[in-house]
Amino acid sequence: MSAKMLSFVSVPQAQPPKRLADDRRKDFDEIYNEFSPEQAATQASRCSQCGVPFCSIHCPLGNNIPDWLMLAADGRLEEAYSVSQATNSFPEICGRICPQDRLCEGNCVIEKDFDSVTIGAVERYITDTAFENGWVKPVLPVVELESSVGVIGAGPAGLAAAERLRASGHQVHVYDRHDRVGGLLIYGIPGFKLEKDIVLRRQKVLEEQGVIFHLGKGIGAGEGEIAFEDLRKKHDAVLVATGVYKSREIGGPGSGLGGIVRALDYLTASNRRSLGDVLPEGELDAAGKDVVVIGGGDTAMDCVRTAIRQGAKSVKCLYRRDKANMPGSVREVKNAEEEGVEFVWLAAPESFLGDTTVTGVRAQKMRLGLPDGSGRQSIEAEPEGLFTVQADMVIKALGFDPEPLPEMWKADELKTSRWGTLQVDRVSFETSVPGVFAAGDIVRGASLVVWAIRDGRDAAAQIDQWIAARSSSLAAE
Repeated sequence: MSAKMLSFVSVPQAQPPKRLADDRRKDFDEIYNEFSPEQAATQASRCSQCGVPFCSIHCPLGNNIPDWLMLAADGRLEEAYSVSQATNSFPEICGRICPQDRLCEGNCVIEKDFDSVTIGAVERYITDTAFENGWVKPVLPVVELESSVGVIGAGPAGLAAAERLRASGHQVHVYDRHDRVGGLLIYGIPGFKLEKDIVLRRQKVLEEQGVIFHLGKGIGAGEGEIAFEDLRKKHDAVLVATGVYKSREIGGPGSGLGGIVRALDYLTASNRRSLGDVLPEGELDAAGKDVVVIGGGDTAMDCVRTAIRQGAKSVKCLYRRDKANMPGSVREVKNAEEEGVEFVWLAAPESFLGDTTVTGVRAQKMRLGLPDGSGRQSIEAEPEGLFTVQADMVIKALGFDPEPLPEMWKADELKTSRWGTLQVDRVSFETSVPGVFAAGDIVRGASLVVWAIRDGRDAAAQIDQWIAARSSSLAAE
């Protein structure tokens, strides 16, 4: 073991320098500055190199975190990147947007008494350094195969699968209805968490690897779309990795008023502006408005922090439980509070006020009760607890459900669960349609990017085996 490790007893935890909130509110740049080489090595050296690495166990990708922390502490960054990318297709993305406080860092064995190792920040530093020094190379196949795989969806699950399948030698074609690669990485996550050039440089690596992208190509029966059956005929296997894009709605009086918008529509418009797209002036723009965001997850945090940067007059977040029971990242809530977001805890919207456009949210004060079936405390209304929050823009950030793919694609043979997700064999990832596989949120339901990467990699391995077995069977006939 490196003599530089186990320094947690003498070296305090330190995150990369964070820009001041007043500066952050003015732009969509990432809020954390880079570690210096000395800072990265020092923070990596805090790792205890424990016998049972709970950080790795609680990482969906099973990343060999203690190994690359030790290499980073020794200054062996190229080797550290090699170990990191062996289990993670996009470590530069996970280092930025993973909720480390709930995963690796939250389960670090030194967390209780010494504060966890800053795993995410070191991961980001290692990969950014690798890109700067040209160490990030496309994983080219040893043997080119004649088989081809069509991947539907250029989000994290689809991209991770494409990278693995191409490395195995298959010809890989990725189809996406949007005009850019990345899915929610591009259009759903704001630049202050993930600057878009980070996604674009990874796209370039995939293209150098030989992955072929077909953008603006939706699947379905509409004009300009590719029929699902035609896609199946073009490829030996198909992977469905569309994610979940159907926003959950909220009812109640006034829910159809103007000025009440869906979170994904709002974030997509903001990201398009950041990317240089021209949108109608004022469309889905919070500038000068009293904004209320309904929800308590990471998407809600993205919305409130975006509204602050757009110059909203005020930004409030209504959540029906308290701070301790909020599903969003604790780190993101803290960043939002620093930037001027006001949280209204234990508040559930009852109705929306206004004639044609929303002017306010009528909310009900709530209180916590006994734990429910999920283990979280249940909620109940406070007697005479109605109050009004002024708003001329309301953003619904209530989560996402699957789109009805069998109906959209005229593929009734695709079986779905009662939640609308695609049914797959849990080992092979194969759907009810032979040769069609599925991975990511369209199977799992709305989840984390790191889980989508894991599912994409695992599905790619199963598709590779399926094609090999099918080729052997055909050859034997």
